[in-house]
Amino acid sequence: MNKAFARESDADADDDGGDDEVAAPALPAGAKNYLTPAGYRRLRGELMQLLDGERPKIVEVVSWAAKNGDRSENGDYLYGKKRLREIDRRIRFLTKRLDVAEVADPSLHHGNEQIFFGATVTYANARGDEKTVTITGVDEADNLKGDVSWVSPIARALIKARVGDEVQFATPGGTETLEVLAVRYPAPGEASDEPTAKG
Repeated sequence: MNKAFARESDADADDDGGDDEVAAPALPAGAKNYLTPAGYRRLRGELMQLLDGERPKIVEVVSWAAKNGDRSENGDYLYGKKRLREIDRRIRFLTKRLDVAEVADPSLHHGNEQIFFGATVTYANARGDEKTVTITGVDEADNLKGDVSWVSPIARALIKARVGDEVQFATPGGTETLEVLAVRYPAPGEASDEPTAKG
């Protein structure tokens, strides 16, 4: 029984090792992993919280549960080991991504009307529908907040355009023409944890 359990655990550990690459959003070959200062702080904060807070607590629970006898039917032990693998996988992911991160401060472009990394852009399509997005790093993009990755199709269409320019954006339904209405960057020294903060 113990050998079967051990084999199962080893298989689980092997399976988890490959998940890092699946979970990581893709970067174009040779591209840098750009992050805004706020995005870098958030990812670093998450890493520190996992290393200094959550992981030690789970290790303590697993250690306590391991002393309680039969591990094959010990829910605290089984859940703790599973959670520990998830935490370790996230720690590996964050460590790898932060090691290759290139922090780009969008406030350097404050007052500029040209679109670069970190810009908050308002654009309209031919029907007059307006949308605002902030161009952020791959690891900090969140479509629900309006943060899009700098490698996304919309960001690639907008980058280097200026206020008043029209850009072509390829969609599954055909090419759309978008007009750039406004470009904003955070002011220098503006302390914000949200890259979408309006300046």
